[in-house]
Amino acid sequence: MNKKQKRVLARIIITTVLLIVIAIVEPHIEKFALALYIIPYILIGYDIIKKAFKGIVHGQVMDENFLMAVATVGSMILGEYREGVMVMLLYQIGELFQSYAVGKSRRNIAALMDIRPDVANLVTQENGVETVKTVSPDEVETGSTLVISPGERIPIDGVVILGDSTIDTSALTGESVPRTIHAGDEVISGTINQNGVIRIRTTKAFGESTVTKILELVENASSQKSRSENFITRFARVYTPFVCLFALVIAVVPPVINMLSGNDANFRSFIYRALTFLVISCPCAMVISIPLGFFAGIGGASKAGILVKGSNYLEALSKVDSVIFDKTGTLTKGVFKVVSIHRQELSDQHLLKYAAYAESFSTHPISRSIVNAYGLEVDKSLVADVEEISGHGVLATVSGKKVIVGNDKLMTDNGVEPAHCHDGGTIVHIAVDGRYAGHIHISDVIKETSEKAIRDLHKMGISRTIMLTGDAEKVAGKVAAALSIDEYRSELLPADKVSVVEELLSDRKGKKGCTAFVGDGINDAPVLTRVDVGIAMGALGSDAAIEAADVVIMDDDPLGIIKAIKIGKKCMRIAYENIYFAIGIKVIVLILSAFGMTNMWLAVFADVGVMILAVLNAVRTLHVPDITD
Repeated sequence: MNKKQKRVLARIIITTVLLIVIAIVEPHIEKFALALYIIPYILIGYDIIKKAFKGIVHGQVMDENFLMAVATVGSMILGEYREGVMVMLLYQIGELFQSYAVGKSRRNIAALMDIRPDVANLVTQENGVETVKTVSPDEVETGSTLVISPGERIPIDGVVILGDSTIDTSALTGESVPRTIHAGDEVISGTINQNGVIRIRTTKAFGESTVTKILELVENASSQKSRSENFITRFARVYTPFVCLFALVIAVVPPVINMLSGNDANFRSFIYRALTFLVISCPCAMVISIPLGFFAGIGGASKAGILVKGSNYLEALSKVDSVIFDKTGTLTKGVFKVVSIHRQELSDQHLLKYAAYAESFSTHPISRSIVNAYGLEVDKSLVADVEEISGHGVLATVSGKKVIVGNDKLMTDNGVEPAHCHDGGTIVHIAVDGRYAGHIHISDVIKETSEKAIRDLHKMGISRTIMLTGDAEKVAGKVAAALSIDEYRSELLPADKVSVVEELLSDRKGKKGCTAFVGDGINDAPVLTRVDVGIAMGALGSDAAIEAADVVIMDDDPLGIIKAIKIGKKCMRIAYENIYFAIGIKVIVLILSAFGMTNMWLAVFADVGVMILAVLNAVRTLHVPDITD
């Protein structure tokens, strides 16, 4: 509990003790009952009275503070001292519950905010001597060198230039397994260096770093309200003045009619009914619990490494019934791997050696995959006359032999007839001294959890899954079949993806439900902004993802999509539970109150009791549903 909550709790305890003491002594000094009860009333209710007065001064009359002040002051005037104090006491207990629940939600957000680094250790040169100076991260320029010691947070995105270590990314991704880094690897701000001392060269300014982008996203999430929240806001604006007017009618009209009819006006009884009606009518159960539920949902999702830009997107996630996927980097790892080797006279290892030596000077992902598959150290002194032909392959001399490594066109251009391969994926042909030696089959690797993610989406009732890719028809068909995806479109340029998505969206016009697009957030920004919910996958360090997407899954696990949709569904389910429960109870008790069939105690339950139950229900959104739920 914070200091404010502790003070409220102390006031509740003292007021309760005073009420017990007054109940004991009251029979002996009934004449001083008002003086006795006014002390605990002021102690427990002075802040509510103060807020109500300020609301009147600023023209914001119709809120729960005004209703509580009118109802309790009215009770005291009517001589119902104990009820007046008890209503205020129970209301404060309800407010304490609500404050604690909001605090718990905020602590989840605050835990994420702890990723903001406070300092950076900047390497500088002074009179030819290297020194390390501690500065604020926003003073560090792009291209500067920083020293990161074990246990320190990486303050700015950069590239490791010296040292090996492991980094803890759990604050960003929810992933507990540390990641090993070496010289040349990219690192992002907000992660924690765990063991070795490393040096990084910054690639961004602090204001553009991943940690800053994430914090801005989370801090602004509450500004994007869902339809349910907007409904509650509009409802309260109309509802509160209406019930105040109706309470006035209850207090005045029946007594006047009685008086005109020659009967006892009984003003006191009807004023008591009206005050009871006011207490019951307070809409705080919905006004507090609905936004709290979404706020807690966003906080819980952030803790799990899923950033949602607003509660409107949680609502949209709950309605998703069609999911469009980019392939590379989303369903597959975006990392090429040698799948098989088809040779002629040479052994597998010799064929792979010629290819690896020829490709050793290239930084292309396919070249890297061949060198990695070879697995041995490449002696670059044996390689000469390297000529890389963009989009086709490499020509080189390896140990005195002329080696050609590349696609069909490179082979035919150099007078070599390549063999045809039926495998899907990328085929790299190798020729040695003008003779065809064989080919290597290279393929992008499907992520381990992609198949389960698609299967779980179908189980959840997602009626349509579609994959978009720039790969060849054969490759796309093979991946779609392996993952049981309903439809796919292949050989698409980035502009073609937008056209296909527009076509898919036009087919859905007039239908309920929402469409989500899941991409890697780098070249999919136009599509991410076009659909109902844009989800960026594997987006660590990607500005395009954080800017364009509505939901950012901070690791590259496709199961995060399942988790995000389940969070959205759970938030909406709880929101509707609270709406139906609060309105239902209040309507029943309001009707009873209008006919004088309730008292202030039942009114307190209809207000404070319902609020506490609704708030406790809303707090359930802090728990992120397990993907096996």
